Amino acid sequence: MIEVGPRLAVALVVLTLVAALVAGLGRLGPWRSIPVAAVRATLQLGAVSLLIAAIVASLWFTALFVVAMVGTAAWTSGQRITGSGDRRQKLWVAAPIAAGSLPVVLGLIAGGLVPVKGIAIVPIAGILIGGAMTATSLAGRRALDELETRRGEVEAALSLGFLDRDAALEICRPSAGQALVPALDQTRTVGLVTLPGAFVGVLLGGGSAVEAGATQLLVLVGLLAVESIAIVVVTELVARSRLARSA
Repeated sequence: MIEVGPRLAVALVVLTLVAALVAGLGRLGPWRSIPVAAVRATLQLGAVSLLIAAIVASLWFTALFVVAMVGTAAWTSGQRITGSGDRRQKLWVAAPIAAGSLPVVLGLIAGGLVPVKGIAIVPIAGILIGGAMTATSLAGRRALDELETRRGEVEAALSLGFLDRDAALEICRPSAGQALVPALDQTRTVGLVTLPGAFVGVLLGGGSAVEAGATQLLVLVGLLAVESIAIVVVTELVARSRLARSA
């Protein structure tokens, strides 16, 4: 277990500075977003750590927390995809995240694989919602980028009689589908390259290696399902012009 103390604080500060410095020197984008993200993560995890005991003790609080996670994910992904403050855009972005993650979470609970307890639901829901958010952001950005750079091909498809939606999908769908690659790579290499969080968490919680492996396998395959649904939905929304970048 990681000891909370001055050494942890120093390590976090050093790692944040390294990331910001490398991003700045490498011109990877606005380097200031890295320390801002680190500070936000510190504050948010601190608040959640203090509240988590009350949240997981009640199924109602657990349900509200899961809804809040979906809302936060939609807001974050909406900003990443469109750069717009339009609330309607954020509502549309919530669709792929919710459609991907919530049915899978409910299915796992209904199947008895996840106990009807807040302490079990919150981490599983968080992992799956996070995966849906990442896939939605990547697929949405890739789809919009492709439609912008290949606008001539979209217009050519329209001239051949394609509907607007079909012409857009023909161009952006393959690129958006690349958003599934990180989840595929993680699933293919698990145990050989990485031991993801669910595996380690079960071990630290006192579970056996077999239980840890089974839990991690369930999470990884669940993420493939969640992210596949999210990618299909967000690509459809882009093709139907429900999501667009602000001018």
